[in-house]
Amino acid sequence: MTSPHGAPQSDPEADDASRVLRRVFGYDSFREGQREIIDHVVAGGDALVLMPTGGGKSLCYQVPALVRKGTGVVVSPLIALMQDQVDALTALGVRAGFLNSTQEHEERREVEAAFLAGELDLLYVAPERLRTSATLGLLDRGSIALFAIDEAHCVAQWGHDFRPDYLALSALHERWPDVPRIALTATATEATHAEIAARLNLGEARHFVASFDRPNIQYRIAQKREPRRQLLQLLRTEHAGDAGIVYCLSRASVEKTAAFLAENGVQALPYHAGLDARTRAEHQARFLREDGLVMVATIAFGMGIDKPDVRFVAHLDLPKSIEGYYQETGRAGRDGLPSTAWMVYGLQDVVQQRRMIDTSEGDAAHRRRLSAHLDAMLALCETVECRRVHLLAYFGQESGACGNCDTCLTPPETWDGTIAAQKLLSAVLRLRRERGQSFGAGHVIDILLGRETDKVVQHGHASLTVFGVGTELNESEWRAVVRQLLARGLLTVESDHGTLALTDASADVLARRREVPLRRDPERAARAEAGARASGRRPSPAADLPEEAVPVFERLRSWRAAAAKERGIPAYVVFHDATLRQIATDSPSSLAELGRVSGVGENKLAKYGQEILDVLASGAPHVQDMLEL
Repeated sequence: MTSPHGAPQSDPEADDASRVLRRVFGYDSFREGQREIIDHVVAGGDALVLMPTGGGKSLCYQVPALVRKGTGVVVSPLIALMQDQVDALTALGVRAGFLNSTQEHEERREVEAAFLAGELDLLYVAPERLRTSATLGLLDRGSIALFAIDEAHCVAQWGHDFRPDYLALSALHERWPDVPRIALTATATEATHAEIAARLNLGEARHFVASFDRPNIQYRIAQKREPRRQLLQLLRTEHAGDAGIVYCLSRASVEKTAAFLAENGVQALPYHAGLDARTRAEHQARFLREDGLVMVATIAFGMGIDKPDVRFVAHLDLPKSIEGYYQETGRAGRDGLPSTAWMVYGLQDVVQQRRMIDTSEGDAAHRRRLSAHLDAMLALCETVECRRVHLLAYFGQESGACGNCDTCLTPPETWDGTIAAQKLLSAVLRLRRERGQSFGAGHVIDILLGRETDKVVQHGHASLTVFGVGTELNESEWRAVVRQLLARGLLTVESDHGTLALTDASADVLARRREVPLRRDPERAARAEAGARASGRRPSPAADLPEEAVPVFERLRSWRAAAAKERGIPAYVVFHDATLRQIATDSPSSLAELGRVSGVGENKLAKYGQEILDVLASGAPHVQDMLEL
């Protein structure tokens, strides 16, 4: 039997991880940290790997599966994406298959037969399948190279992607004690890290924690004004024609935002759990296979998406945790090219999240955990320091200022907000103490600004001593004060009516025992956008190419689109943008020269090599021929 890269499996040279990397995947060297993990698993050791999205986690189990005898069994919760994962491996010449509930009986039988015959290098299995006696019996009768538990954070019971079936995976070691296991995840705090190790029985495994930094992603958070129009401005000025993901908190917001973008000339599709399975699958497939589509979604979308050319991830609502936010933003720029993580956030986000926590299911300890997650997210939004430093510190990693986030590019101003905080807290206190009343932020701000609105007149609030004492700030500035006081726990929201209330910490501010430095918000969004443009960052795929290589790159992209359409696979499965960029720059004139380009393995060289050389030699006419297929 031969390996997928064409050499006998008994050949010691073919069994070397570096040769597998070059011949199958087309890369000359491993990324930082990969080689150590791969060697450990190849030698039969268990591993727990924490590595950021786009950091190359999949190679950490794919290469050992190709080097070791038997089939690598990959446990993945991503049933809807298994076909794409198998297609991508097949394009490399790797013999891959999957078993899940979407298959017909005959298709399952063929995959099972291939596994038993030793004709699969990798087999993807949904976690619920490993709880069935039929699947366990099947694996008993085959040869297993390793178990890879992908998206291992799904085992964390209070995590945002918890999957109950993952809890049963600790039994893998008991049933197959001699088969190495590698569990992988992109985001985990120290607490989640410990929970994964405990629940998957990986306490004795070797733990590998890579840097979570993704320096190609620019982090930006702007004050929420008109979020959909702010998003449209971002897309028009910086990401026209780019693929991206927009996250919204509610299904209704997803639908409205997708419709708004489509009405304004942006190709956008909605995705949320309220859509039928067929529509979700169709929209996901289009996003993966077509260039330049924008997916507007709830957090139901995105885990396991391997599309490398997502140029931006936008959040129109405040995420519930930094773990969720970091995992979602990590779906941008997996190819290492410049990308944007952009979010708008405002007072209503804080109020809404606080209310959701107060009314959530679970005990008091669970609500405290949710509050801690939210507090950390708010601290990130309100920081005046480097956002990347703040993010990495949350995951226990130190770093210096990055120079590639909004607070580095356009440092925010701070001001002494102690008196403003005292005025606002005093208004809340007097409403409750003198009138036995409580109101939301809008009404309290009206009182401070001295506005005689119908509600102010109706309740006689113009007679309060705090009426009109806050005219030095405008409404937007007062809303920023409320938001920051809520973020710091100096103010809270009552869950029943969304009204403002004091906290124990409020007394220190009112008694002048605590100063309140605040961040100045006016024009932050415009300044951040100007800073991004001033930084000279051009995130388009053709950015930074030599002038003469740009038309060649575009011809190659056109050829790739046609080749992918003809074969019914995503364009990135043919080649990543980074590979096309190098081909356009190097302009190889022979198959041997083309084979030295990073990302061009043996199988892809044989399948596409001559076509690429034809495109390079003849240019546009050949592309047109391909497009007419």
